[in-house]
Amino acid sequence: MKTVSGIAPLVVVVCVLMYPPFAQSDELSRAAMLSYTCAGCHGTDGVSPGSIPSIACKSPETIETALKEYRDGKRFSTVMGRHVKGYTDQEIQLIAGFFGTYCKEPDRTKK
Repeated sequence: MKTVSGIAPLVVVVCVLMYPPFAQSDELSRAAMLSYTCAGCHGTDGVSPGSIPSIACKSPETIETALKEYRDGKRFSTVMGRHVKGYTDQEIQLIAGFFGTYCKEPDRTKK
């Protein structure tokens, strides 16, 4: 009769071999993680659900310029200047690149 301790090494080997594919599929990009704070107001894919401006379909350059202007106090804001204050230029580029890839036009075929 086999003991549990004899099977344990086999279970460990199988688990180790199966772990990397699952770990990679759950890994988020840094750009996505940084952008989650934006999605709270501007919508999941940059399409705002309310009166806050949507950022979908804006070029990465436009988004980057706006974020830097908010951060540096060159563009007036009530909230954005505070949100973007702690971001580095690299982080702003990541966020702009992330949202700059989304462009969802409204579906005009639905009534």
